Amino acid sequence: MHKRLQGSCRKVQHLFEIVFLGTSASAPSVHRGLSAQVVIHDEYRFLVDCGEGTQRQILKAGIGFKRLNRILITHGHLDHILGLAGLLSTFSRWEAIESLEVYAGGWALNRIHDLLFGVVLRGAKPPMQIELREIKPGTIFEEGDFRVSAFPVYHRGPDCYGFLFEEKSRRPFLAERADALQIPPGPWRRDLVEGKSITLADGRQIHPDQVLGEERPGTRLVHVGDTGRIDDLLEVCREADALVIESTYLDEEADMARDFAHLTARQAAELAKRAGVKNLILTHLSRRYRERDVLAEASAVFPASRVARDFDTYQVRRGECHKLEQRQPPQELAD
Repeated sequence: MHKRLQGSCRKVQHLFEIVFLGTSASAPSVHRGLSAQVVIHDEYRFLVDCGEGTQRQILKAGIGFKRLNRILITHGHLDHILGLAGLLSTFSRWEAIESLEVYAGGWALNRIHDLLFGVVLRGAKPPMQIELREIKPGTIFEEGDFRVSAFPVYHRGPDCYGFLFEEKSRRPFLAERADALQIPPGPWRRDLVEGKSITLADGRQIHPDQVLGEERPGTRLVHVGDTGRIDDLLEVCREADALVIESTYLDEEADMARDFAHLTARQAAELAKRAGVKNLILTHLSRRYRERDVLAEASAVFPASRVARDFDTYQVRRGECHKLEQRQPPQELAD
C-alpha cells in the first residue's frame, strides 16, 4: 500500500488504513470479537486495544504479526486488555518481533504489568524486549510526516484516553511548475519538496516557493474507545476526516448509557455533526441491538455514518473514507 515512485521523486500516499478486528461491546458475539483495531500508516502499524482472542483475529484478517510492535490501550477494562496475554504467548512462539511497546494510562499499565509478568511470564524471560510506556496527554509517537497524540476521555475509572492519528501539514509539489522551470527529476526536486533551495547546472537558483503550493492540513483520524461524554471531544474531533467511536447503546436506553459511561448511536452522530467530522464509523456495539437499528439512529443525525464489522478495512485520506474489499484469510492447511 504504502510507498510508490513517481519519476525519480519518492511520493508517500497520504492516508491511514484501519482494520477492525473486534467490534463488540463487553462480551463477544457469534459475529463480533472484542475491541481491537490496527491502524496503518506507511510501514508503521499500531494495534489499538487488544480484547480476548485478538491474536486469532489478526491471523483471520491476514495481516500477520510483523511490525505489530506498538500497542495503544484506551483504558484498562478487561475487554480491552485480556488479549495481550494470548498475543504475548503467540509472539513467544512465532518470533515475529524483537521488541514490544505498550502505551496506556497508569492504572491500565498496572493491570497490564500484572497480566503479562505475573500471569503469562511468571518469572520467565520475555521473548522480546517489553516496554510499558505511560500515556500523558499530548504527542506519544512522532515519525516523519505524522504523529500520534493521546487525549483524555471520560469513562469509568482513571486514565482513559483516545488517540489522534495526524499527518503533518504539507505544501504539495507542483510538477507542472517544475516542468516549466525545466527542473530535472531526481535529487533537485526532492530537495525542493524538503524546503531547500537548489542551484541547477545552468546556474539558476530555484527556491521552494516557486514549485510548492499553499500549505494543506494532513489527514486526521480520531479514535475514541469507551466514553460517556461528547462535549469534551469537540475540539480534538474538529473537522477530522474520520471519527471511530463507540456506540454501545441506542437512544431508547440513554439512561443506562449514562449510568455505565457509554454513548448512544445518536450521541456519537451528534458529536460528528457538531465537530464537522467528514466520516463517522461506529464500533463497540452491544449484542442487544441489530446493526441496522444502530445505523438508522446515527444516520438520521449524521448521514455519513457507518457501522464497522469485524475484518472491515477503511482507507482514510483528506476528506475521504473508503471501505476496501475484505481481506481474504489464508487457506488453512488440510489435516
